[in-house]
Amino acid sequence: MTSAAVGARRAPRRDAEENRSALLDAATTVLGSDPDASLEAIAAAAGLSRRAVYGHFANREELVAASVERGAVRLAAATMDVDRADARVALALLGARLWDAVEQVRVLASLAVRGPSLAVVGEALAPVRSRLLAIVTAGAASGSIRDDIPPASLSRLIEQAAIAVLVEATESGFTRDDGHRVVMLIALSTAGLSAREANQLIDSTPELHHPLPEDAQA
Repeated sequence: MTSAAVGARRAPRRDAEENRSALLDAATTVLGSDPDASLEAIAAAAGLSRRAVYGHFANREELVAASVERGAVRLAAATMDVDRADARVALALLGARLWDAVEQVRVLASLAVRGPSLAVVGEALAPVRSRLLAIVTAGAASGSIRDDIPPASLSRLIEQAAIAVLVEATESGFTRDDGHRVVMLIALSTAGLSAREANQLIDSTPELHHPLPEDAQA
């Protein structure tokens, strides 16, 4: 086979991969703002036709599932290494990592309240939720965070508070630095730290400063 023929075969494959990636990017952005967005709206945001979508996904549900799966992979990677001896630092770091993956969090959060996507999103968030619960449980046991609320309930409250900040931050136009700090402050305050304690912890812990080291970002 000539080099020209090989190139001709590779070009469509590369275009197909780029189109699929564009569709997933568009789905993440569009669904993060409007969980009920149509397939046409997602395709338009990707600069493609509805017909082009069917070359990659059988229907809207399949596209949404693929977007959720990709978001879950990125979130898992972003929050993989947050275990620290100090549960307060681990909790703040988890919040910071979520901020760096804010677009993925937005789409997962927006779909989490929708029936058809609930099970898929729950499965996608399971590793992050498990990590958060472990941090909260350890912190309550050590006395570094509040122990007057059961760890399972407290971890859910922290998750809800952090997601609310992430969504509000993007809608209100927070800078990356501001959003990074606010999500940590809210997570820590929900865990029982005072505003002064939370700010002092962030200021005195270099790895909580923004930006995070490159090898820690998703």
